[in-house]
Amino acid sequence: MLSTDTRRTQPQDSPNPLRIGVLGGTFDPPHWGHLAVGLEVRHQLKLSVVLLVVANDPWQKSAVTSVTPAKLRLEMVRCAVSNLEGLEASTLEIDRGGQSYMADTLQQLRVRYPDAELMMVVGSDTAEELGTWKHQQQLRELATTVVVNRAGRLNGRCPDDWPVVSVEVPALEISSHDIRSRFASGRPVEALVPKAVAEVVRARGLYGCLH
Repeated sequence: MLSTDTRRTQPQDSPNPLRIGVLGGTFDPPHWGHLAVGLEVRHQLKLSVVLLVVANDPWQKSAVTSVTPAKLRLEMVRCAVSNLEGLEASTLEIDRGGQSYMADTLQQLRVRYPDAELMMVVGSDTAEELGTWKHQQQLRELATTVVVNRAGRLNGRCPDDWPVVSVEVPALEISSHDIRSRFASGRPVEALVPKAVAEVVRARGLYGCLH
């Protein structure tokens, strides 16, 4: 097992060289769409593991809307991946504190696993925004960019000078915003998030949910 969660011990028998997928996000909350991406990318690219890196302060999002505290989002991600082989929650950005930048996360992973091949996984909508990210040259140098395209959808594209690998995943139309709204209004969420995530939301009273 590979893990950047500081509550776990380091792996003793990790494959060499490691091929690590890095799927960053707010995960507010994590849902089946996130998990489907992680599993499909791992399978198609034969990755050792896909890390779901929980942003401490997703600066582009927190500047315009409220975000659930990082430790609660981490708790939900841990529950979401607990029974899924090859997907792991990562605390790197939470442990580092402050605003979360993917370049810093990739640099930490490069130091920790110098021989690993790093794959930065982004959705096609995010790919269109890579030109607004901090430290773009570092991102290109530290990892291969993997763009996830939804089957049957007109997908976005990276900046022209940004080399990418494309992976097609099932077209699951799931929105974190819709899920939060459903919790608040008491509508069903069971087809959209793992049961363990729904249990955390209700136990913690997140998203104004009705107990």
